Amino acid sequence: MKTVIRYGIAALALAAGIGSAQALTLDEVKSAGYIQAATANEVPYGYMKEDGSAAGIGPDVAIAVLKRMGINEVNWTVTPFGTLIPGLKARRFAFAAAEQNISPERCKQVSFTEPNSSYGEGLLVKKGNPKKLTTYADIAKDPSLKVAVVSGANNIDFLRAVGVKDSQIVIIQANADAPSTVQSRVDAYAATELTVSKLVEGSQGVEQVKPFTDPVVDGKPVRNYGGFAFRPEDKELHDAFNKELVDFRKTEDYQKILMSYGLSAESIKAAAAKNVADLCAGK
Repeated sequence: MKTVIRYGIAALALAAGIGSAQALTLDEVKSAGYIQAATANEVPYGYMKEDGSAAGIGPDVAIAVLKRMGINEVNWTVTPFGTLIPGLKARRFAFAAAEQNISPERCKQVSFTEPNSSYGEGLLVKKGNPKKLTTYADIAKDPSLKVAVVSGANNIDFLRAVGVKDSQIVIIQANADAPSTVQSRVDAYAATELTVSKLVEGSQGVEQVKPFTDPVVDGKPVRNYGGFAFRPEDKELHDAFNKELVDFRKTEDYQKILMSYGLSAESIKAAAAKNVADLCAGK
């Protein structure tokens, strides 16, 4: 499977149908010879490697699913997490492969596939965890504490749900900015467990809070379910991709991809146990 990153306006227009309200069909994609996809630069969910190819849970699974559909080339666009849905709606790419959590609010704007992954929450703090944080609720208990969240991430909803005030929240534009932000101007960075784990690997002076207790919202511990996002009008393309994804989730190759990025067998089972209709309904 060939993966290419292109930034040209012509390439974007051809793949995403910019300037047209018509649905993008599977036949049109096959005729073009490639599909335009987007990911956010967030390890391990989706990112670009130094050689220009895409990697991560979302891109790796997407590439495998598309190959089963007869689509052998993906042109990847990298965009900040907070612009994934606006960019999709603006027809800058055909779908997003960034393991966005399937939430009722997002479901009002895009059509998600069945869950591709499941993951919990986490906190990045200064080395030694000087504030002794163990969960998001600990931040709410001390109004002087500041916590960073990447723009567009739903972690902000979980923070608010446990009582963290907006005055305590600092928005940053990129996940990669989190370690320096924690070391210079906030007490913690709220993200998913895998995001925090990967940030610690390449940074000094910070650590992942362990043990960490997932926030409890509406009586239930928070767990994210990541999926692929399509435009609602591109129903045929979405349905074809979704069908192949559901079949691919039953294979060993699928499990190998997810486990290679640190997801446990339990998290893989958790993703398969949920369905997109219930997640969009907030169940």
